[in-house]
Amino acid sequence: MNIIFNKIKESYKKNIPFVAYRKPNSVVISAFFMKDDTLNITSDFSEAGFVFAPFNSEENAILFPKNNAEFISEKGLFDEAFSLNDICLNNSNSDKNEHLLLVEKALNQINNSELSKVVVSRKEVIQLDDFEVLLTFKKTLKTYTNAFVYVWFHPKVGLWFGATPETLLNISNRNFKTMSLAGTQVYNASSKVVWKKKELEEQQLVTDFIKKQLEHIATTLQIDEKETIRAGDLLHLRTKVKGALNKNASLKELIRGLHPTPAVCGLPREKANKFINQNENYKRTFYTGFLGELNLENKNSSLFVNLRCMRIEDKIASVYVGGGITKDSNSKKEWQETIAKTKTMKKVL
Repeated sequence: MNIIFNKIKESYKKNIPFVAYRKPNSVVISAFFMKDDTLNITSDFSEAGFVFAPFNSEENAILFPKNNAEFISEKGLFDEAFSLNDICLNNSNSDKNEHLLLVEKALNQINNSELSKVVVSRKEVIQLDDFEVLLTFKKTLKTYTNAFVYVWFHPKVGLWFGATPETLLNISNRNFKTMSLAGTQVYNASSKVVWKKKELEEQQLVTDFIKKQLEHIATTLQIDEKETIRAGDLLHLRTKVKGALNKNASLKELIRGLHPTPAVCGLPREKANKFINQNENYKRTFYTGFLGELNLENKNSSLFVNLRCMRIEDKIASVYVGGGITKDSNSKKEWQETIAKTKTMKKVL
């Protein structure tokens, strides 16, 4: 077994904070193992280390500082075979009815206000018979090869797993790359991919927002054509965006300009945020926040939106899932989409 896997077991047992992760389409696993359980925060993103930030941009982002951690990077190759059975857990009718009502409320708001899109979400709670931190991480690595896969732990915050298909930001020497990601359908190998008007419009809203947010802080901005990408059993629409920061702009400005994106919040951002805070019946905390490497070698940062994630506490898994609502949304289809999105995360349990 490699060093990182051994140290995950050891750190979790000793209640010492750590994060281990693998970037999309890579075989290299990296990890920060902290030297103590101090809870460090960052507000200007100028430090070096690993950041774990909540959905609410007014709340503190947690930092694992590089200067107080053992940083390890190694090839994460392992031969174990895992059975990933479809989990036989039916959602309760109350879960379903609650989500349908939330979507209808969002549609009503969109039809009667300036709100053009809002992302609504729910938390699904699953009782676990047994749970092993390392086994769950390995299964997630094996299941999601083209996502950012991570396990993150701090005894004062909790244990989180995720496999996100969405990059918030990559930046190197003031050159940045980001993406607009929206629209979802279930992958079917035998049929041709067709995107409907609702998904195409939703994706365009996200792209337009990114362009507007970055125009004043970027010297160049290049927006690619839409493309279809696969994440587990799902397909999404993606548009890559890249540019260079102008000499007066900071990483903090770039992050605050992008987060939360319309792909996890909505448009206009402030109105969507208000709707979410007033109508979702739980607190998202780190779901739809962001996480990743901050100011490592040559001031490189690599940040991802915290989607397809779950929190484990006392043998209870909270799996988070949501979807973007626009005027063309259908509440029953939105419910089915949330079920498709939780399916793979449940398999690794």
